[in-house]
Amino acid sequence: MKDIVYDIPTLSDAQSRHTLAVLVDNEFGVLARVIGLFSGRGYNIESLTVAEVEHDKKRSRITIVTSGTEHVVEQIKKLLERMVPVHKVHDLTVEGAHVERELALVKVVANGEKRVEALRIADIFRARVVDSTVESFVFEITGSLEKNDAFIELIRPLGLIEICRTGIAAMSRGKQGV
Repeated sequence: MKDIVYDIPTLSDAQSRHTLAVLVDNEFGVLARVIGLFSGRGYNIESLTVAEVEHDKKRSRITIVTSGTEHVVEQIKKLLERMVPVHKVHDLTVEGAHVERELALVKVVANGEKRVEALRIADIFRARVVDSTVESFVFEITGSLEKNDAFIELIRPLGLIEICRTGIAAMSRGKQGV
């Protein structure tokens, strides 16, 4: 009789979600190089936002949400740190408390009672109507992924036809900065 061997994952094998803040030079091709680092190694990017944050120094901040084992995330951070246009890499997930927000635009086509119900749900979630016609609404909602997902799932049966999401913007809490 053969012994059954179970492969029990260790703590370091567990997949976890990480939010990385990367300060880079704002120049042609930098974003493509950062994305290429992920795709070339088969790592997934769950969310990506980028914008200039220091106009005088011509620097941008890239916020990347990815998942992987502890080893994979450490490897990603080390590879990012070695890139020439990268100035700083912070793993907000392990560095302490941080705030994450996402903006979503949600278009709903509804009439009658469904229209009224969509407005009630929007009010509960503090979503704002940013466009309105006789047949449709565009709601703007800002919050955590979980909050935005919950709003979208409640609105879906009422006539949801389109969603546009910005991706995560994240910042550490307290007096330290990136």
